[in-house]
Amino acid sequence: MEYRIEHDSMGEMKVPSDRLWAAQTQRSHENFEIGVGIETMPAEIIHAFGFLKKAAAIANHTCKPEKMTDEKLAAITAACDEVLSGTLSDHFPLVVWQTGSGTQSNMNANEVIANRGNQIAGKKLLHPNDDINMSQSSNDTFPTAMHISAVLALEDKLLPAVNALIETMKRLEAEHEGVVKSGRTHLQDATPITFSQEISGWRSSLERDRDLITMAVKPLYELALGGTAVGTGLNTPKGFAEAVAAAVADLTGKPFVTAPNKFHALTSKDELVFAHGAVKALAADMMKIANDVRWLASGPRDGLGEISIPDNEPGSSIMPGKVNPTQCEAVTMVAVQVMGNDVAVGMAASQGNFELNVFMPVCAYNFLQSVRLLSEVIVSFNKNCAVGIRANRDKMHHNLYNSLMLVTALNPYIGYENAAKTAKKAYKENISLKEACVALGFLTEEKFDEVFHPELMV
Repeated sequence: MEYRIEHDSMGEMKVPSDRLWAAQTQRSHENFEIGVGIETMPAEIIHAFGFLKKAAAIANHTCKPEKMTDEKLAAITAACDEVLSGTLSDHFPLVVWQTGSGTQSNMNANEVIANRGNQIAGKKLLHPNDDINMSQSSNDTFPTAMHISAVLALEDKLLPAVNALIETMKRLEAEHEGVVKSGRTHLQDATPITFSQEISGWRSSLERDRDLITMAVKPLYELALGGTAVGTGLNTPKGFAEAVAAAVADLTGKPFVTAPNKFHALTSKDELVFAHGAVKALAADMMKIANDVRWLASGPRDGLGEISIPDNEPGSSIMPGKVNPTQCEAVTMVAVQVMGNDVAVGMAASQGNFELNVFMPVCAYNFLQSVRLLSEVIVSFNKNCAVGIRANRDKMHHNLYNSLMLVTALNPYIGYENAAKTAKKAYKENISLKEACVALGFLTEEKFDEVFHPELMV
């Protein structure tokens, strides 16, 4: 491999000649060989840095035109556009497990954009610190990248996935209107419910989760950029914080604003904790929905068997013909991962000391993994399972009329205790509720038929 010599304030470093990063990135690459190639800084953070550095150049061009010239702005803008397109992704090798402020990833972005901008300009025009990092600090850029990436992930990936599944649930509700089945509580038989009512519970949970996530996004619109090292805004020109937030908003199409208190913005990650809590709520409901679906589809002969779901792949290497609810299993595994990530996000957010939190990379990594996995598993579940859910109406009818809890309909006529006696006799002697009720002398056959209508119990 061929190398070139780069330098920083600590001296010279050998850098692979085909890479755009420079000395500080190389130092981190060598000093933190932890999860290399596996747990690299999330692509969403790198993408956010593309927006951030472009916006900073635009704001500096407005606030300090003598420093950020037209020529420099053009070169930085072109390089940032390549970061945003993903064509420079191979030049961001650093791992999550680095400095807790994300300084090295900020410098990675500075070095790559400077070197690529110099290539575009055809001369040594840009310096990573003096130009790309102008009016900034790692301490305000990394939390800004966290908020940008979180908003984009939630609004552009997770919420559309949830909306698509909600639409599927609405269709399933309409298709199964009036189909009566046995309800279940405590995993035991309960009074009747329509299948559309059961689905409406799933749909409503998703709609509430969508509302909670939408609510949680709003605090993430506030950006730390402009606070620099400790929140005082040292080395920023007047109006920079407002101008850079406006530029980020313009570039992303999201209503980003400058954070009103930069001391809070640098050290507290409460907005991310709150937002991840809403993500966890969605994961909990997806766990419930997936479990309901696989229980209802259990069988095909010896389980509940009340619904059928798509057969996607063979389920066993030894049992021919077996098919498993694999999409449901993927949902439940992702839900567990999200719940575990919630602990990591909360713990990381609790570790702010004085003017900075130095657990930001792990906080960002877990937050973005949760949103990415949950978005993708919801899309997969919807496409490969939910859209194909069908009621097995005969099995639902059989289970309904076989349920002893239909005896609840008799409470107004024979009382709770006599109804309980009826249910116990029917169960013990394996006879129908009607036979038990008549045998006990609580109702005549005619009166029983008059008052006993399971379909009207919903």
